[in-house]
Amino acid sequence: MTVLHRVLQGLYSSQGRASHAAAANRKPHLFVTMFLIWGLLLVWFHPRLVSILEGASTVGEWLSLGYFVVFVEIAWLYGAYNICIVLFARIDRYLSRNDEPVAVADASMPQQAVAVLYTTCNDFVEESALSCVNLEYRNFKLYILDDSSDNDFKARIDRFAARYGDLVQVIRRADRRGFKAGNLNHALSRYVSEPLFAIVDADEILPRDFLTRMTARLLADPNCGFVQANHICNKRGGNKLKEDMSIGVDIHWKWYQPLRNRFGFVMFLGHGALLRTSCWKQVNGFPELVSEDLAFAIAIREHGYYGTFAEDVVCMEDFPQSVRAFRVRHIKWTRGTCEFLGSCMSWLVRSKNISLVEKLDILFPTLNLPMTFFFFLFMINSSVIIPLMMGEQQDITFVLAGQELVVPMLTLPDIYTRLYSADFFAVTVLTIMAPILCFILELYKHPVRLFRFLCHSTSLYAALSPMTTIAVFGYAVTRKARFLVTGDESGGNDIKAARRGGGAIRARLNQFFSETHPDHRAMQYLEFATGMAFLVTALATFQVAFIGLAIGFMMMPVMHNFGWNNALSRLVVWLPFSFILLGISFGGLSIFGMYPVLFGYGFHF
Repeated sequence: MTVLHRVLQGLYSSQGRASHAAAANRKPHLFVTMFLIWGLLLVWFHPRLVSILEGASTVGEWLSLGYFVVFVEIAWLYGAYNICIVLFARIDRYLSRNDEPVAVADASMPQQAVAVLYTTCNDFVEESALSCVNLEYRNFKLYILDDSSDNDFKARIDRFAARYGDLVQVIRRADRRGFKAGNLNHALSRYVSEPLFAIVDADEILPRDFLTRMTARLLADPNCGFVQANHICNKRGGNKLKEDMSIGVDIHWKWYQPLRNRFGFVMFLGHGALLRTSCWKQVNGFPELVSEDLAFAIAIREHGYYGTFAEDVVCMEDFPQSVRAFRVRHIKWTRGTCEFLGSCMSWLVRSKNISLVEKLDILFPTLNLPMTFFFFLFMINSSVIIPLMMGEQQDITFVLAGQELVVPMLTLPDIYTRLYSADFFAVTVLTIMAPILCFILELYKHPVRLFRFLCHSTSLYAALSPMTTIAVFGYAVTRKARFLVTGDESGGNDIKAARRGGGAIRARLNQFFSETHPDHRAMQYLEFATGMAFLVTALATFQVAFIGLAIGFMMMPVMHNFGWNNALSRLVVWLPFSFILLGISFGGLSIFGMYPVLFGYGFHF
């Protein structure tokens, strides 16, 4: 053992992974380091950054610049968070080599009865269901919790169940009250008697030894309430979208989940997990929220139970089959997160049984999606409002092949040159790149593959900002969140029916903001119009990076309707990230007097 390893072991591993009770004393080093980095950044940069307020001559200008300052400093905090995730993931991986061995099932011992709960709603995948019935565990039963409305899916499920007799039971209910949480509660309260249960999503593939390994780990400690398995993207039967994006799923699970066993709060992620029925009973079932998984993990933590992440038990999950399905899932996550924060954040913060480290580890990733709303406002503020309010007309001369081209542009007053320094540029770039640092570290030896992935992911994720902003606003005004099923292709029928039905404008607006469904034409028109507005402003102020984002905004509704593999899509997906890189290079030279600040770029991960 090296000297470095002994030091790290002493600092972070006085309690091994095998002791789930160690969750009560999760190491605070990640968040201490994060706040230390942020504090140093504030000490060094805040005086210079806040000094630009001297350039404000009206209340409106002061408020606009004040928002710019506040958001930039919050972005630094999130940049520090992502850097620390990568740093401590490395530390965790280094230390894990000497961890106590995890519990392994003894084949000679009696096996606890387990209920495998397969949830589906118009998205049944037979390959996934087969992985459930083919488990090597002896004492289990598969329950298919079918909320489908489509008769074809119901018939397929019934035919599948009929092949396996008593091993498979189909459970249906009269309505979809409570969405997935209601479906699970209905089955657990009326049909399931097993002391342990696993939750499986419709597209999930379980390894054959899933129950053998997970039950041993769960039963090794009576304080362990659930064990969450690791996941990779299922690359079989894929399309071009899955092929391009699957590596991002694998890398994100690898870097952002295992370290929580030591340094944070292990979240139940809604599928691929084994849970105690007794815990479910103690908290009176799953909270009937769209984000029922996180709410449940917090509820049982209040009762003294912990979760653990099983990095070595690897399930497969699908990436959405289309851009439309991807956007539907994103709306579900966004509104579900807003609902969770509105319902649970207050008592989470006040909880005396959940440590500060765990609270921080819950809130930082959970606040990420709603933060996109403020990022989008920041983009409007920095790329539109500030240049229009305070910009000065200036002619920029380009010399190309001996020919002069004079272009009128808006530039900011000289007071903003205080931000045009090497250190400020460096922290800007680092903040932009921090959320994709794990991808860079994984793929830097394959630069072409890395560049391709960053181009594709930027076109898909960063371009979600207008839709996310509308979804957050929609939840704020209606307080409604609906569990949209990613694989359900029938969801758009409700939108079409509502459009044909007409009705009062107020009722139609209420219907739109209650769901903010990406199939709705109003959503797509708003996205395209936003892209056009950003493009015009970015050209007028020569903010090159925002040109890329504007193109992404306009392309998102196009890809929604015509697909990822459309010829235009395949060409344009390279542009947003390429323009961002070009904008960063211009920012470094400070050529045009407008610093291309893109702190919010990372929030899409």
